[in-house]
Amino acid sequence: MQTRPPFPHTKKWSIHLSIPRLHPPPLSAVSQSPQKTNLPLPPAFNEVTISTDHPPLRVIPGSYGIPFFGPIKDRLQYFYGTGGPVEFFKSRVQEFRSTVYRTNMPPGPFISSDPKVIALLDAKSFPILFDVSKVEKKDVFTGTYMPSTKLTGGYRVLSYLDPSEPRHAQLKNLMFFMLKSSSSRTKAGEAPFNAVGEQAAFRFLGRAYFDVNPEDTKIGKDGPTLINKWVFFNLSPILTLGLPWYIEEPLLHTFRLPAFLIKKSYQKLYDYFDSAATTVIEQAENLGIPKDEAVNNILFAVCFNTFGGMKILFPSTLKWIGLAGENLQTQLVEEIRGAINSYGGGKVTMAAIEQMPLMKSVVYEILRIDPPVTFQYGRAKSDLTIESHDAAFNVKEGEMLFGYQPFATKDPIVFDRPEEFVADRFVGDGEKLLKYVWWSNGPETEITTVENKQCAGKSFVVLITRLFVVEIFRRYDSFTVDVATSALGSSITITSLKRAST
Repeated sequence: MQTRPPFPHTKKWSIHLSIPRLHPPPLSAVSQSPQKTNLPLPPAFNEVTISTDHPPLRVIPGSYGIPFFGPIKDRLQYFYGTGGPVEFFKSRVQEFRSTVYRTNMPPGPFISSDPKVIALLDAKSFPILFDVSKVEKKDVFTGTYMPSTKLTGGYRVLSYLDPSEPRHAQLKNLMFFMLKSSSSRTKAGEAPFNAVGEQAAFRFLGRAYFDVNPEDTKIGKDGPTLINKWVFFNLSPILTLGLPWYIEEPLLHTFRLPAFLIKKSYQKLYDYFDSAATTVIEQAENLGIPKDEAVNNILFAVCFNTFGGMKILFPSTLKWIGLAGENLQTQLVEEIRGAINSYGGGKVTMAAIEQMPLMKSVVYEILRIDPPVTFQYGRAKSDLTIESHDAAFNVKEGEMLFGYQPFATKDPIVFDRPEEFVADRFVGDGEKLLKYVWWSNGPETEITTVENKQCAGKSFVVLITRLFVVEIFRRYDSFTVDVATSALGSSITITSLKRAST
């Protein structure tokens, strides 16, 4: 999963949970009508359509400033200006009266040789970033710079490959193989959460992917700490620790942190996956992928993509449901427990989960309003014309396109009350809006394949998030939270927790 990475600071989120065994559903249960929610549903509406009329051609506004100094100025405003990244983009949309414009993106000098991008900040222009016939995705996973391959065993791992590269299909098929195993184990209840947090997330992934508890291996409980250090070395050029700019700029944003400082930590992670992922490694060799390259790719997929996504998505889930209050939580309790009793025989089954439309909508709304993937990049393969809602823009071959997803998924032309968390947004006819939910590097309505760059674990991430919500309200009636911001995502403190009364 391409995602915002884990951040080295520990978040204050902790509940004792256990994902129950999921029992295979009877075929008759799957076709039952969904249980109705008590939330007032929005009035029926026609499917949202974005105009296909060709808008007038316009020169792309904005500039890159004076070479060297312009990128540094933009970097300082991005990290340390009032309002942070959101205001950085918003102010320029207002200044240029356009959701498409030119700017620089961090890190800039001396890490990035070319920080110039064309920003795409609306629901009409943004999807071109998923069209691999028009944009190249080679080495753009982290944006205008690429971390040293010394941090990934000397390999360009799957996230940095364009689908046109031969190794891309082999490695993505390997990820599909690994995910198929994890999905079956998750549904069989063989990968329990014992607590909600970094240790539990890493333990869950070890059991789900490889049927191995990492705490029973040499890595012990060190996995999350090792991962956080390694990810920090990958992403330090585009992170802020909240320190004064005159400390962070020379330490993080001007020069790369030397890879040799993290070598021992990375080797410990490598050794764990080398011993735990034997079945996946055998499959890799059957696909023609050398063992060493396979282990490095497995490590990246589990630690960077999936673990990182869970670290951000689960606190975000607690945040939005907690802030929504007791009314929504009561309705989730009624829907979840009712579906379990009516369609699962008192147990959590896939059939029961399918009869929880409000719960499913809540998960999608969290992915829309607070996507774990905030940036997308792609380089134009040829001269292009890109359209926003009100203008068309010519782009030259080789120019870097950049999308800030929290703007695109809050486009007021597509979504009513886009800045609000609307729990039932995707219930009933609202499902038509799922094509504008892009957290997985592609529309939620499309299937990930070896030909695209959509997250291989898209369905897996949605499933475990649904299970997370189901388990919360199977055990608890309500909870409240305090929310604080961190460099990436939210820091959550659960302030009250009411156990299930029935």
